[in-house]
Amino acid sequence: MIRADPGDRILDDEDWAAIARRVMAAAGIALDGDEDACRWVAVRHADNHIHILATVVRADLTQARLYGDQYRVEAELTRIERQYGLKDLSDTRTREYRDAIPKRATGAEIRKAERLGREGTDRDRLRTAVRQALAGAADEEEFTARLAANGVLIGVRRAPSGDVTGYKFALPTGDETGPVWFSGSKLASDLTQPKIRARFTLGVDQPAPTPDPRTWPAESRHRASTTVERAYPAFDDEQDAARAEAVIRGGLEVLDTLAATSPTLSRKEIHQAARALEYTRTAHTRAAGADLRAMRSAARELLHAGPATGRGDDGTAAATILTSLVLLVIMIAKWHAAQGHRHQAEAAHTAAQHLRAAYTRHAAKPIAHLTLEGRLLPTPDHDRQADTVRRTLPADQATRLLAEDNWAALAASLAQAEAAGHDPTTLLTNAAGRRELATADSPAAVLTWRIRRDAYLPAPAPAATPDELRTRAAMSRSTTSRTTTPVVTTAVQPPRPPAPPTADTNRPWR
Repeated sequence: MIRADPGDRILDDEDWAAIARRVMAAAGIALDGDEDACRWVAVRHADNHIHILATVVRADLTQARLYGDQYRVEAELTRIERQYGLKDLSDTRTREYRDAIPKRATGAEIRKAERLGREGTDRDRLRTAVRQALAGAADEEEFTARLAANGVLIGVRRAPSGDVTGYKFALPTGDETGPVWFSGSKLASDLTQPKIRARFTLGVDQPAPTPDPRTWPAESRHRASTTVERAYPAFDDEQDAARAEAVIRGGLEVLDTLAATSPTLSRKEIHQAARALEYTRTAHTRAAGADLRAMRSAARELLHAGPATGRGDDGTAAATILTSLVLLVIMIAKWHAAQGHRHQAEAAHTAAQHLRAAYTRHAAKPIAHLTLEGRLLPTPDHDRQADTVRRTLPADQATRLLAEDNWAALAASLAQAEAAGHDPTTLLTNAAGRRELATADSPAAVLTWRIRRDAYLPAPAPAATPDELRTRAAMSRSTTSRTTTPVVTTAVQPPRPPAPPTADTNRPWR
């Protein structure tokens, strides 16, 4: 099948006939003027595509010379696109692109999944299961144990010496047909046994135990968000593809782990974001060890922290890490666009859309509560926070922040941080210095979550009513001064996680 892009103009029958002849000639099936060429037919039953059926035996009963036909046809299609003014897809016809993207399911696999009413082909489901088992795994033993726990069959190919030389995977079928096996290379180029083992060689940092297991899911998400933000410089103009590949691989592991440990309301969107991010990988690069290890360690901590409920501190922590991941994916899209990788950039934008949807589901209630609390701040407190923003940020950024709907939520967070003994100027400077603020849909929301994370502020109390907030504001005005600590806005302060990074370690990696 040869299909035009949905945005292309409609070609007429003569155009499609000429295109079919050129493709058959490029493939070596029917060269121009060759009376003994293979027989073929092209059928057009829709505006934007044709189907071609061809034999591969010539009229003189010899076999057609088809070696290298894929590359010749792809080169001809690129020339056709440029001649007819169609969408140029030449960037998808490079070896690097083919090696980097996941291996696509065949038509037979797709029809089988449709016939059995499954949400994806065996190949796609296996690839996802293998990636989720690999995310944050420390060694081969843990990896295979996770596969077995998820019902995935694994076969090992060994050399005569006994050394493992390859993996193959399958899903149990429960019928007489038996499982269909796929080697790692048939799932994705980075799921071969040597590349999986290379990740284990890098190692991972073991998660530190937490005093209160109930707070671990939220704390792990806060720490993972900091790790993600420290990886932003990997996409600076002067950075090479190795660092970018390391962060993309690591980000994919973080997303897979986050999907496995997130509540139902956002799990599907995060999973879809991870699947889209698979198409942003690069190939033929040796991933930078430090970047990949840091991201894999964050994924491991998320896994060991266990499932999050999506409520209270878990909900605000989820909003924080999703904000960091959205900005990371936006940077990936910009980096690919600058390299001329349009399809990878489009895949990154798709991942960002799914992450935004997941973020909205977690952030809507706490942002609404903080906005209400910010609007009820005493005028002097509100003005003081606004002055802090004007003094700390560039004039254009400050103007945009103060005009946002989410400015009230940021003002409330700055006021709470100040009441807890933090310097709002320092918090704002550190939060705004972590890059990519200008590309955020709501810089005020991004700063809100970063400041709440860095100041260890508790989750907004969702049960608070406007009357309760007015009472708190009145108590704050009557019992505190500018230099004393006002009443904290929640009744119980959860245990603090480990101390925040110092000013030096707060800077993004260089």
